[in-house]
Amino acid sequence: MSAGGGRAFAWQVFPPMPTCRVYGTVAHQDGHLLVLGGCGRAGLPLDTAETLDMASHTWLALAPLPTARAGAAAVVLGKQVLVVGGVDEVQSPVAAVEAFLMDEGRWERRATLPQAAMGVATVERDGMVYALGGMGPDTAPQAQVCVYEPRRDCWLSLPSMPTPCYGASTFLHGNKIYVLGGRQGKLPVTAFEAFDLEARTWTRHPSLPSRRAFAGCAMAEGSVFSLGGLQQPGPHNFYSRPHFVNTVEMFDLEHGSWTKLPRSLRMRDKRADFVVGSLGGHIVAIGGLGNQPCPLGSVESFSLARRRWEALPAMPTARCSCSSLQAGPRLFVIGGVAQGPSQAVEALCLRDGV
Repeated sequence: MSAGGGRAFAWQVFPPMPTCRVYGTVAHQDGHLLVLGGCGRAGLPLDTAETLDMASHTWLALAPLPTARAGAAAVVLGKQVLVVGGVDEVQSPVAAVEAFLMDEGRWERRATLPQAAMGVATVERDGMVYALGGMGPDTAPQAQVCVYEPRRDCWLSLPSMPTPCYGASTFLHGNKIYVLGGRQGKLPVTAFEAFDLEARTWTRHPSLPSRRAFAGCAMAEGSVFSLGGLQQPGPHNFYSRPHFVNTVEMFDLEHGSWTKLPRSLRMRDKRADFVVGSLGGHIVAIGGLGNQPCPLGSVESFSLARRRWEALPAMPTARCSCSSLQAGPRLFVIGGVAQGPSQAVEALCLRDGV
């Protein structure tokens, strides 16, 4: 499928991970794809760490994580990969922060989070790591915001988020961290807020027009997109069930307003719990769950220039609940659930002359 300008989308299939997993933590460092922790076939968090050498297409086992965990956040700091928070083997959020030293092949413990949390959102800027929100041991959503200073190995508290949540989507744009959606317990959050890293103040933006769980979010060309998800019934409609949607909502950062795109510009497939990213002027939506009895393999892209959705080559392994990571012109889709936890590692690539 052409992406314009002589470029095209295609799938690259990598050797499967030695360990199948869902909710794994992924990072890319100097030509290596790291997959850390996650849940295996038994449904328990793993301490397994593996890396794919993308040049030789070979997997290597790394020293195991000191703290077995799933759903942790990861940040690359030079030759280190920092793993933050997550949930442990007894389903409790953890405060542990550990760094894998790539050159030495070993782990070091770092200063712990001020509060144990799973579903923490992390952003790196200028060598500093910002951690936002999460769910604590009492299952309540947190509003904590803190910044990690590697040289001092310490976390410093920052002004709290206006809306406590966990599992939010975060984007760094200019000197601001944008925080969108997330959850409070089983309820999806519609809040959209921004933290100014210089003024250290929060700004509330207009909330998402509709309340959807497991939606996909991406930022491209000064706009934030919120796609699909599982629509929750309103308080006035007790007998309706949650249902998958193909909704597309777009926030223009310059004008500060949401636009709910018309039916003609909705996604082709209704889907939730899918991978979304931005490649070459396109917003791409991959896999997930829909109205079919098994995970979706369909892939589609929204061309920002042509303002339309187009079908792309299907994902080789249909899955949902995948980990994902963008590295240059590749959007990696890692693990997840097919019939059970998956070993698949595949990347949607934007190539010249394909």
